Amino acid sequence: ALTFSGKSYSRIVNSLMEITNVSEYDKLAKERLPKMIYDYYASGAEDEWTLEENINAFSRILFRPRILIDVSHIDITITVLGFKIPMPIMIAPSAMQKMAHPEGELATARAASAAGTIMALSTLATSSIEEVASTGPGIRFFQLYVMKDRSIVVQLVERAEKAGFKAIVLTVDTPRVGRREADIKNRFALPQHLTLKNFEGLDLGMLNQTDSPIQVDRSLNWKDVKWLQTITKLPILLKGVLTAEDARLAVQAGAAGIIVSNHGARQLDFVPATIMALEEIVKAVECRIPVFLDGGIRRGTDVFKALALGASGVFIGRPIVFSLAVDGEAGVRKVLQMLRDEFDLTMALSGCRTIKEITRNHVMTCTETQQISLKL
Repeated sequence: ALTFSGKSYSRIVNSLMEITNVSEYDKLAKERLPKMIYDYYASGAEDEWTLEENINAFSRILFRPRILIDVSHIDITITVLGFKIPMPIMIAPSAMQKMAHPEGELATARAASAAGTIMALSTLATSSIEEVASTGPGIRFFQLYVMKDRSIVVQLVERAEKAGFKAIVLTVDTPRVGRREADIKNRFALPQHLTLKNFEGLDLGMLNQTDSPIQVDRSLNWKDVKWLQTITKLPILLKGVLTAEDARLAVQAGAAGIIVSNHGARQLDFVPATIMALEEIVKAVECRIPVFLDGGIRRGTDVFKALALGASGVFIGRPIVFSLAVDGEAGVRKVLQMLRDEFDLTMALSGCRTIKEITRNHVMTCTETQQISLKL
């Protein structure tokens, strides 16, 4: 049963019935969760400029809708690494989801499967690779941090392969953890009744008993992307690319795809919003590999804007965790459905019948709008 401090159960039920957009789950989650846990999910690095910019940047992109087009049938299906899914909306890896809800990643996996979309499971999950796989069929990717002890990496990758995961999402923007001041003030720690399940039962090799297996390798570099390809046949997506220079190197390194990401604004503050970094990366890869985006997606209109600027699809993070906190699997299902419905409507009102019909000409940035005004 759900318990909310300061609110009656009936009032919460009414709030759930009245939810009309994904951002409303954020407000309810703030009331639902202990401050330490809500702040962990919601906060960003340092001054949180990028955290706000991830969302605000979408508002500076406007539509150029086309009219008198037959939109009686709209197809929003896409293909990701050979897998056909019913919408260009997928679930980003988010750590420690059982802090949000007792069923955590298991509920998220079931919701993703019901929606037919892809879920990426975090290395730092509170449900194991095998537990998530046991929830039933689904297309799942495994997000990977490279540890100092490479034997741990090999074990994790082998387990993901064995459990039927279809790709590795290598996070490349975390040689050190960003300064998240809310976590410092709250003295954040994983609640004692929870564990990072993927590390249970691992052969920890040469680690001392006092060492933690979760020691990310600060020496991670482009050679290690090649090394990872020698231990797995799974396609490797690089998550955390923000520049054209690194996008070109990702192609050269044999990456199967890129996820334009600033880690939910939790690493380096004052980097661009991902939607602002997207176009230069798309141009740099020259259609050789797919480019995806995460960060700031809160509306179906945001999804459309990302695709118009060249993304092959988007991953969503915080809306999943917040809806999970409020209403478990049902909440995650509703978020996915709301975003899908909003995106479908945006397609129709923009005059696009298929994903391929979404072009750069369907949007303009505020800079472009100002240039038009000056010409007039």
